[in-house]
Amino acid sequence: MTSKEIRDLSADEITAKVRANREELLQLRLRKQTGQVEKTDKLRSLRKDTARLLTIQNEKKRKATVAA
Repeated sequence: MTSKEIRDLSADEITAKVRANREELLQLRLRKQTGQVEKTDKLRSLRKDTARLLTIQNEKKRKATVAA
């Protein structure tokens, strides 16, 4: 996901995506330990997507706090 796409999401949608990414990341880590993952680059992209989501979520929280 690009940051532009993430900015268009609501706060609830961002939270849901973070949760889904973390669950998928956990499953991939477990499968990697058993040698069942062929595309290990997926781990890196999931970590980066999660970081983007959290960064934009924090930006939105800060804007809401400053505006209030």
